[in-house]
Amino acid sequence: MIEQNTNAARSFYRAVREFSLRTNGWDNAVFYEVKPDEKWDLTLVSERVYGNRYEFLTIMAAAGLDRADMPLPQIKLVLPVQGQLLKFKRATGFESNPEQRKDFKATWDK
Repeated sequence: MIEQNTNAARSFYRAVREFSLRTNGWDNAVFYEVKPDEKWDLTLVSERVYGNRYEFLTIMAAAGLDRADMPLPQIKLVLPVQGQLLKFKRATGFESNPEQRKDFKATWDK
């Protein structure tokens, strides 16, 4: 599904990537060790961290991957907690959950 705001996904990716790079070990974040069975399945990491498979772009950004079909290295990911993730989504206008989208845009984006 094409996003109505074509820059939203790019802005969201950039926000998560910057968060991952600047967050320290004592900051409020999810520090997640990638497991061997997750190498080719970003949605599995999303499920384990966020409880759904829609946040694969968050996982991609945290890992610094350019494409979803790239292998996920066994590293420690620095991911935003749920509240931070929502804040990034609202700031960028991006929504990954199809249940929160209608007519190619986020339903909360009024």
